[in-house]
Amino acid sequence: MVLPIVTDPNPLLRQKAKPVKKVTKRIKKLAQNMLETMYAADGVGLAGPQVGVGERIIVIDVGEGPIVLINPEILSRTGEERDVEGCLSIPGRNGYVTRAARVKVAGLNLEGRKVELEGEGLLARAFQHEIDHLEGVLFIDYLPAEAGRVDR
Repeated sequence: MVLPIVTDPNPLLRQKAKPVKKVTKRIKKLAQNMLETMYAADGVGLAGPQVGVGERIIVIDVGEGPIVLINPEILSRTGEERDVEGCLSIPGRNGYVTRAARVKVAGLNLEGRKVELEGEGLLARAFQHEIDHLEGVLFIDYLPAEAGRVDR
């Protein structure tokens, strides 16, 4: 089921998401719906708050198949890359954001098992962008004020 995407300035996007206590049927269904929503919107990533769910869950697919991470965290960051980002919750806006070139992340998979993944390039950027959403941070927060950043 395709879910409605929450757009800025909805305050849900600025709230810190709560940890998922247990991977339940509801969480698995939410992940499936989030993937369907992301694909329908032609995106590469989506976080719980973007569909109105204040829980720590992200979905990503940069063309290598879907990734679902529950309670994700970044373990390490190396290098630096600057590239254009956009966001399904901020339609029509994009800007250059500097992020780590490579990241190592950990979280739970849909079976409730801890997994560690590494990503570089677009995948590293997507991990960082979506995990930021769980902290109430949007890509526009990294843009200079003259580019339309909203100070909070």
